Amino acid sequence: MVNVSEHTLVPDHTILDEPEVEDVLAEYDVERVNLPKIRTSDPALPDEAEVGDVIRIVRDSRTTDTAVVYRLVIE
Repeated sequence: MVNVSEHTLVPDHTILDEPEVEDVLAEYDVERVNLPKIRTSDPALPDEAEVGDVIRIVRDSRTTDTAVVYRLVIE
């Protein structure tokens, strides 16, 4: 079976540890539940991602070299 997360067009998805999550939430002055969501069924998620984890997604961007977004893993 093909591992979609290793495809060249899929941006890097990284699970943040709790101190990193707290830094992100403080930087954007939001609560965890206010982050955009990503489902556990998304094939690009790392296998070890669990509900409640925060994922950093680093994408290529035309206007900036990279764009970083964060997603909360939901059921």
